[in-house]
Amino acid sequence: MLDGRILGFIGAGNMGGALIRGLIQSGKVNKTEIIVGDSNKDRLREITDACGVTAVESNVELVEKADMVVVGVKPYHLDALLDEISSVSRAGQIFISIIAGAPVEKFSSKLNAASGVIRVMPNTPAFVQAGAAAIYAGLNVSSEDIARTVAIFECTGKAVIIQSEALMDAVTGLSGSGPAYVFLAIEALADAGVQLGIARNEASLLAAQTVYGAAKMLLETGKSPGELKNMVTTPGGTTAAGLRMLEKGNFRSVIMDAVEAASRRARELG
Repeated sequence: MLDGRILGFIGAGNMGGALIRGLIQSGKVNKTEIIVGDSNKDRLREITDACGVTAVESNVELVEKADMVVVGVKPYHLDALLDEISSVSRAGQIFISIIAGAPVEKFSSKLNAASGVIRVMPNTPAFVQAGAAAIYAGLNVSSEDIARTVAIFECTGKAVIIQSEALMDAVTGLSGSGPAYVFLAIEALADAGVQLGIARNEASLLAAQTVYGAAKMLLETGKSPGELKNMVTTPGGTTAAGLRMLEKGNFRSVIMDAVEAASRRARELG
């Protein structure tokens, strides 16, 4: 898939580490094709021990060796990183940003003028090959570069191409931050089960499997969420009573407000 190219990761934190693990677990990328650097040496050792990928000593060394570079540092470290690697970036090299709120222009203004820049917003379920990634093609990017980037992120889940960079902050609020909203919902479902007398382990399993099954059903049937909701809802039944309470609590509005707040914060970080 990489066709002999070396894929480098600057940053092996939650997101970078999830991507590396997902790529190796997919079996489509060889561990010898991945190099990684991180300022946290304990974290770097953890990912190299777990996945068998190669660690490098510095960001400069990584950029010198890699053909494609996934940049996953904290937003407030980005300017210093770009200053550090700008002189060793080169024409034809592809930089893939997975940093929330960081526009393509921030990269293109400091890197080699002929380097390619792609902006991606993945999410942490990439760790179990169930991620969702939105991809935006920036400057100096060929159709082959985009196809290869899509293939990389499809090793860890689903990927879509976004035509407007202005939508990437919305993607951050929706699918980038979305897993946390779902985890909170699962926790609440399990807590309710415990409150009603179900043991914690069983309640957690039932809650998690319910969310997993509902999402799988949506993806595989092609039906809309509304259609599937109606299939579960018998007139005057238990589900109808539960849905009434969710509507009374403005459940939809709260979820939408959360996505908007996260999107707004992504813009602020940029």
